[in-house]
Amino acid sequence: MAWIYLILAGLLEIVWVMGLKYSHGFTILIPSIITAVLIFLSFFLLSKSFHSVPLGTGYAVFTGLGTVGTVAAGILFWGETINLWKVFFVALMIAGIIGLKISQVEPET
Repeated sequence: MAWIYLILAGLLEIVWVMGLKYSHGFTILIPSIITAVLIFLSFFLLSKSFHSVPLGTGYAVFTGLGTVGTVAAGILFWGETINLWKVFFVALMIAGIIGLKISQVEPET
């Protein structure tokens, strides 16, 4: 269940980062409220995942999902440029996240 919390937290991070764009520095009320609620929910789920996911791995997955998703959203929705280097480094980040998950050693009980 902790990994589900973590993935949901990362997905919410993508949405609240996009909300920051629409809140215009928290000067527009409705997008600002939605963004603040999503930030709270995202960090709440992240904290729940830390009950059984190692801190370093969990935070790397959380920020990695957020970063990769936000880069993809920028390309898809806001016409941000895409080039070979951007694709390479996003793929490198995904490989790092997968590597952290694979290398995670389960504690003995």
